[in-house]
Amino acid sequence: MYHLLRTIRLAVKSLLLHKLRSGLTMLGIVFGVFSVIAMLAIGEGASQQAQEQVLLLGANNIIVRSVKPPEDSGSSGSGGRVLRYGLTREDFNILEKTVPRLGGIVPVREVVLNVRNRDHHMNPRIVGCTPEYQEMNHLQMSAGRFLSDQDMTNLANVVVIASETAERLFPLENPINKSVQIGNRAYRVIGITRERTASAAIGGSLSGQDYNKDIYMPLDTFQSRINTKDTIIKRAQGSFSAVSLVYDQITLKINHPNIVDNPELLLATADMVRETMEAKHASARDVDVIVPLELLKQAEQLRNIFNVVLGSIAGISLLVGGIGIMNIMLATVTERTREIGVRRALGARRIDITQQFLIETIVLSGIGGLVGMGLGILTPYAFWVIKIVVSNYILDSGGATSEMANMFLTMTPKVAIWSLPVAFGFSVMTGLVFGVYPARSAARLDPIEALRHE
Repeated sequence: MYHLLRTIRLAVKSLLLHKLRSGLTMLGIVFGVFSVIAMLAIGEGASQQAQEQVLLLGANNIIVRSVKPPEDSGSSGSGGRVLRYGLTREDFNILEKTVPRLGGIVPVREVVLNVRNRDHHMNPRIVGCTPEYQEMNHLQMSAGRFLSDQDMTNLANVVVIASETAERLFPLENPINKSVQIGNRAYRVIGITRERTASAAIGGSLSGQDYNKDIYMPLDTFQSRINTKDTIIKRAQGSFSAVSLVYDQITLKINHPNIVDNPELLLATADMVRETMEAKHASARDVDVIVPLELLKQAEQLRNIFNVVLGSIAGISLLVGGIGIMNIMLATVTERTREIGVRRALGARRIDITQQFLIETIVLSGIGGLVGMGLGILTPYAFWVIKIVVSNYILDSGGATSEMANMFLTMTPKVAIWSLPVAFGFSVMTGLVFGVYPARSAARLDPIEALRHE
């Protein structure tokens, strides 16, 4: 033990004789370890975000969506004809009566329209829904109440507005019991929802949704006031368009305990729903069935793939750092040839010389690994600073926004604890592997020739 500690002290002393060279050599390992931890943290953060988005859709839910059909399906018209497609009341009745273990069913119709409050206006998403929509989409109230069954029965002209919608339409007053203008009708505000994380686009059938810009209206009111005869007509300068659609989405909640660990029943029910919808919509291809539980499994698989790919890419940095260590240690052997000869002449064995140079490389890579771990742990804080800069100085100054930019701004890297010892272990292993050849080269030097070296 004493011999090992003495060798480590000698290694540290030797490295400190050339501080700049040792520091520059160490940088390859530092950035290698940092990149491994940072890449895995970004992959873990993106994966966790995707899983949270899926769970917000409800692990017990089955989502049936209306999909705008392809032009060759015969459902769409041209030259001002009405476009008819999607879910119907018959579909709703069939699902309500035939799906087993049904714990709830929520139909939804939505459209983007202009909404005004005196001089303030915006184009939010108007969502016609039932009171159960609040629970299924995890909406919480900051003021007032959500829609009720009585609002549905009375065809009440009431709406619930989201947090950002309230700020934009009522910047200086309390919106509760005030009115907003939608089309040629006034609707009384009865509640405001709390801010909620926007959902990212998932797959090809579920687009991203910003719940903070919505306005919620009783579905029956929506159908009688806005979606008259299931048709919404839009007129612009010299153009006309009309869409005939009853429901954009029907969400089914299946009663089953511990559905994540026992998904067979839910998946079997989803297959039954698919067969039912395909039988009615096969020719139109205007309905899609989405199972959040399946998306959750896909998100977990993507996380594993992300970790492998990103970890492999970052591992290349460690390889480059190891090559740098080997290069420097070979140069060090040449510089210290006479020292090696003296030590051999005084009785040092080959294993002692090998051990000395191996310890030096391990100390070099170990310190670099520790510094890299420290930088890797700071990855979430560095991301936080970058997001502030991007949001305050780029987006606020008129920079272009995109779905990728929004995903970046909402994502938070999560350092995987297991990545810390793994990255550090790889850094030490890199030093060991790439230090073997220089150490063996030093040990094989002929003592007589080494003493003659100038």
